[in-house]
Amino acid sequence: MTLRDDARDVLTHWSAPDDEQDRLRSLYLDHVERHDDALSRECHPDHLTASALIVSADHTQVLLTLHRRLGRWLQTGGHCESSDASLAQAATREGREESGIDDLAVDPDPVLLSLHEVPGCGPVRPSHHLDVQYVAVAPEGACEVISDESDDLGWFGVDDLPDGVDQSVRDLIAAATRRLREIP
Repeated sequence: MTLRDDARDVLTHWSAPDDEQDRLRSLYLDHVERHDDALSRECHPDHLTASALIVSADHTQVLLTLHRRLGRWLQTGGHCESSDASLAQAATREGREESGIDDLAVDPDPVLLSLHEVPGCGPVRPSHHLDVQYVAVAPEGACEVISDESDDLGWFGVDDLPDGVDQSVRDLIAAATRRLREIP
């Protein structure tokens, strides 16, 4: 199965939590059907990406990265690579690369979709990431390591986020928290 096949399968079978998420799911599926390179950063102006919100083992904190280029606190994530076999694997790889935490337990089902404009991602403006978002649980005592993509990493209480965290990250935290309550 190719990464594109995995994306098609994930988006076809994912149960969207509301009408807006279902609209995005349909939009993402349409994008995958129309573009052979839908998951490549070379697909302009829009392409699918994968991210992982890293949550502490006790589910009380989230690890956010202060993105070097954007200057905003975000979840880990980014572009899919040709070596990624699945969207979940891409999210896991991105989480590991950006956090330095190797033993992340990633839920194989997305928790949310987020379409957002990204400055400087390709030659066509505006360009968008069609982000498929996962939740990852860090092992007890995990120690983060700042990557070259971040100015900082920080653990924050799910109800005590730093100034400037936008609504899309807050929505992801809420969705991840709900999902973690459902998992035994």
